[in-house]
Amino acid sequence: MPPVNPGPVAMTDTGATAIATNVVAKIAGIAAREVEGVHALVGSGAGDALSGLAQRVTGEDASERGVSVEVGQREAAVDLKLITVYGASIPDVAQAVRKNIIGRMQEMTGLIVTEVNIDVVDLYFPEDTHAAPEAARTAPRVA
Repeated sequence: MPPVNPGPVAMTDTGATAIATNVVAKIAGIAAREVEGVHALVGSGAGDALSGLAQRVTGEDASERGVSVEVGQREAAVDLKLITVYGASIPDVAQAVRKNIIGRMQEMTGLIVTEVNIDVVDLYFPEDTHAAPEAARTAPRVA
Protein backbone atom coordinates (compact mmCIF):
# COMPACT_ATOMS: atom_id res chain seq x y z
CA MET A 1 0.00 0.00 0.00
CA PRO A 2 1.36 3.48 -0.83
CA PRO A 3 2.37 5.84 1.97
CA VAL A 4 -0.56 7.76 3.38
CA ASN A 5 -0.45 11.50 3.96
CA PRO A 6 -1.76 12.26 7.43
CA GLY A 7 -4.01 15.09 6.21
CA PRO A 8 -5.86 17.37 8.61
CA VAL A 9 -5.69 16.80 12.35
CA ALA A 10 -8.56 17.74 14.65
CA MET A 11 -7.46 18.34 18.24
CA THR A 12 -9.84 17.90 21.15
CA ASP A 13 -9.44 17.68 24.93
CA THR A 14 -9.30 13.91 24.65
CA GLY A 15 -6.99 13.47 21.65
CA ALA A 16 -6.32 14.09 17.97
CA THR A 17 -8.07 12.74 14.89
CA ALA A 18 -6.09 12.64 11.63
CA ILE A 19 -7.84 12.05 8.30
CA ALA A 20 -5.58 10.60 5.60
CA THR A 21 -5.50 12.36 2.24
CA ASN A 22 -6.51 9.15 0.47
CA VAL A 23 -9.66 9.03 2.64
CA VAL A 24 -10.58 12.53 1.47
CA ALA A 25 -10.03 11.41 -2.15
CA LYS A 26 -12.19 8.31 -1.64
CA ILE A 27 -15.03 10.37 -0.17
CA ALA A 28 -14.89 12.72 -3.16
CA GLY A 29 -14.84 9.83 -5.65
CA ILE A 30 -17.73 7.99 -4.05
CA ALA A 31 -19.76 11.21 -3.72
CA ALA A 32 -19.23 11.95 -7.42
CA ARG A 33 -20.35 8.45 -8.43
CA GLU A 34 -23.57 8.88 -6.41
CA VAL A 35 -24.77 11.55 -8.85
CA GLU A 36 -27.14 10.52 -11.65
CA GLY A 37 -25.53 11.17 -15.02
CA VAL A 38 -22.02 10.22 -13.90
CA HIS A 39 -20.97 7.01 -15.62
CA ALA A 40 -17.45 6.69 -14.21
CA LEU A 41 -14.38 8.51 -12.98
CA VAL A 42 -11.21 7.91 -14.95
CA GLY A 43 -7.52 8.55 -14.66
CA SER A 44 -5.40 9.72 -17.55
CA GLY A 45 -3.89 7.53 -20.25
CA ALA A 46 -0.80 5.41 -19.57
CA GLY A 47 -0.63 6.59 -15.97
CA ASP A 48 -4.08 5.13 -15.41
CA ALA A 49 -3.05 1.83 -16.99
CA LEU A 50 -0.05 1.61 -14.65
CA SER A 51 -2.27 2.61 -11.75
CA GLY A 52 -4.68 -0.21 -12.67
CA LEU A 53 -1.82 -2.70 -12.68
CA ALA A 54 -0.62 -1.43 -9.31
CA GLN A 55 -4.15 -1.75 -7.91
CA ARG A 56 -4.37 -5.38 -9.02
CA VAL A 57 -0.99 -6.15 -7.44
CA THR A 58 -1.59 -4.31 -4.16
CA GLY A 59 -5.31 -5.04 -3.88
CA GLU A 60 -6.27 -1.35 -3.69
CA ASP A 61 -9.78 -0.34 -4.74
CA ALA A 62 -10.54 2.09 -7.55
CA SER A 63 -12.46 4.67 -5.51
CA GLU A 64 -9.64 7.23 -5.91
CA ARG A 65 -9.26 6.81 -9.69
CA GLY A 66 -9.83 10.11 -11.48
CA VAL A 67 -9.64 12.09 -8.23
CA SER A 68 -6.87 14.27 -6.91
CA VAL A 69 -7.11 16.37 -3.78
CA GLU A 70 -5.15 18.99 -1.91
CA VAL A 71 -5.90 18.96 1.79
CA GLY A 72 -5.05 21.59 4.39
CA GLN A 73 -5.93 21.80 8.06
CA ARG A 74 -9.49 23.06 7.44
CA GLU A 75 -9.97 23.08 3.66
CA ALA A 76 -9.75 20.79 0.66
CA ALA A 77 -9.67 21.28 -3.11
CA VAL A 78 -10.81 18.50 -5.45
CA ASP A 79 -10.02 17.78 -9.12
CA LEU A 80 -12.02 15.12 -11.01
CA LYS A 81 -11.95 13.48 -14.44
CA LEU A 82 -15.26 11.86 -15.30
CA ILE A 83 -17.41 10.34 -18.01
CA THR A 84 -21.02 11.47 -18.22
CA VAL A 85 -23.97 9.57 -19.65
CA TYR A 86 -25.04 10.73 -23.11
CA GLY A 87 -28.21 12.80 -22.88
CA ALA A 88 -27.54 14.15 -19.40
CA SER A 89 -27.00 17.90 -19.08
CA ILE A 90 -23.27 18.21 -18.46
CA PRO A 91 -23.55 21.56 -16.59
CA ASP A 92 -26.31 20.12 -14.38
CA VAL A 93 -24.33 16.94 -13.68
CA ALA A 94 -21.21 18.97 -12.85
CA GLN A 95 -23.16 21.21 -10.46
CA ALA A 96 -24.78 18.19 -8.77
CA VAL A 97 -21.35 16.55 -8.39
CA ARG A 98 -19.95 19.71 -6.79
CA LYS A 99 -22.89 19.98 -4.41
CA ASN A 100 -22.70 16.32 -3.38
CA ILE A 101 -18.94 16.36 -2.81
CA ILE A 102 -19.11 19.56 -0.76
CA GLY A 103 -21.95 18.17 1.37
CA ARG A 104 -20.43 14.73 1.94
CA MET A 105 -17.01 16.19 2.75
CA GLN A 106 -18.46 18.61 5.28
CA GLU A 107 -20.59 15.99 7.02
CA MET A 108 -17.93 13.25 7.04
CA THR A 109 -14.72 15.21 7.68
CA GLY A 110 -15.66 18.75 8.67
CA LEU A 111 -13.45 20.06 5.84
CA ILE A 112 -14.58 23.05 3.81
CA VAL A 113 -14.26 22.32 0.09
CA THR A 114 -12.96 25.48 -1.57
CA GLU A 115 -13.26 24.22 -5.15
CA VAL A 116 -14.27 21.20 -7.19
CA ASN A 117 -12.75 21.28 -10.68
CA ILE A 118 -14.32 18.84 -13.14
CA ASP A 119 -12.98 17.67 -16.50
CA VAL A 120 -15.58 15.78 -18.53
CA VAL A 121 -13.31 13.60 -20.66
CA ASP A 122 -15.82 11.34 -22.44
CA LEU A 123 -19.47 10.37 -22.93
CA TYR A 124 -21.03 6.99 -22.26
CA PHE A 125 -23.57 5.78 -24.83
CA PRO A 126 -25.87 3.11 -23.38
CA GLU A 127 -26.46 0.27 -25.84
CA ASP A 128 -29.81 0.63 -27.58
CA THR A 129 -30.68 -3.03 -28.15
CA HIS A 130 -34.25 -2.32 -29.30
CA ALA A 131 -33.38 0.20 -32.02
CA ALA A 132 -33.22 -2.07 -35.08
CA PRO A 133 -33.19 -5.75 -35.99
CA GLU A 134 -29.74 -7.35 -36.40
CA ALA A 135 -30.00 -7.47 -40.22
CA ALA A 136 -30.68 -3.75 -40.45
CA ARG A 137 -27.68 -2.95 -38.25
CA THR A 138 -25.26 -4.96 -40.38
CA ALA A 139 -26.55 -3.94 -43.83
CA PRO A 140 -24.06 -1.88 -45.87
CA ARG A 141 -24.77 1.83 -46.12
CA VAL A 142 -23.61 2.18 -49.72
CA ALA A 143 -23.86 -0.04 -52.82
